[in-house]
Amino acid sequence: MRRALRIATRRSPLALAQTRWVAQRLSEFHPELEVEEVLITTKGDKISDVPLSAIGGKGLFVSEIETAVLEGRADLAVHSLKDMPAKLAEGLELVCVPKREDARDVLVSRNGCALEELNAGARVGTSSLRRRVQLFGLRSDLDYATIRGNVDTRLDKLNRGEYDAIVLAYAGLRRLGLEQRPLRLLSVHQMVPAVGQGILALEAKTRDGEVKGLLQGLQDEHSRIEMVVERAFLEEIGGDCNVPLAGNARYDAQSLRLQFNAMVGSTVSFRQLRAGSECYLAQPGVSPRAQAEKVGREIAQRLLSQGAREMIREAQSISDPGASDLRFRPA
Repeated sequence: MRRALRIATRRSPLALAQTRWVAQRLSEFHPELEVEEVLITTKGDKISDVPLSAIGGKGLFVSEIETAVLEGRADLAVHSLKDMPAKLAEGLELVCVPKREDARDVLVSRNGCALEELNAGARVGTSSLRRRVQLFGLRSDLDYATIRGNVDTRLDKLNRGEYDAIVLAYAGLRRLGLEQRPLRLLSVHQMVPAVGQGILALEAKTRDGEVKGLLQGLQDEHSRIEMVVERAFLEEIGGDCNVPLAGNARYDAQSLRLQFNAMVGSTVSFRQLRAGSECYLAQPGVSPRAQAEKVGREIAQRLLSQGAREMIREAQSISDPGASDLRFRPA
């Protein structure tokens, strides 16, 4: 039995909270195991004053951590799944998916007001093109402005009055113990969450069976099915962080009922295309994971046939679609 496990993680408070949650669960299953944190500062952490779309995308939070595992400086990496690109580094795999947190987004303001209660022209901070496009569809009269930094930094900017409200992932607030502050949850119909939002992805070398064995008690098949749907959609649609896209799966393991909703938006017109599916993963002789993957790919193809391909090309042709703090009026 392995006596020590080295976990690579970013240095942000949220990343550390997630890593320590994993370490605590592992200690419950394996009391003799010693867990060491391998702290990594990624390029995405070093550059915090411009949108991710302008500096290479969300893979900037992942590549250095994956390198640490591949080079043997760490045995395991803990990621927020929504930060991970569709393709993993060669030689690595997602060996464990723990139980998912709440995937919804939240509107946070100083007084806890709802989106419809904000005054026209109110400044709303978000660094996500996905959120901007969907927010614009709900309130086209607000000023959507870029905001970067970790959760505490963003909340500090809100408290100082730099923004009237900000939009964050509810999962991050819950993991940091900050969910008690004034906030308003946005339903998955108002704001389709990012692919993988609320899911922790535990990544290790493909051939490291010992690490996989240690993590068996943390695996949640319900959350793994949701991950399979969403990442199949992401891979099939072919978008990146320059493209406003979203995908959220909800799977009931008892009834085998799967719901999946997806969105692709335009960074020019702010038009949205949406598609969804509701089915049961009960096909005889076919694994639920295989059925889930098929659903994700089918919804991607449906959106592509409806015009998403052109939206994606349009977004990718714009070198810096998120750098401006305009009011995001359609062209």
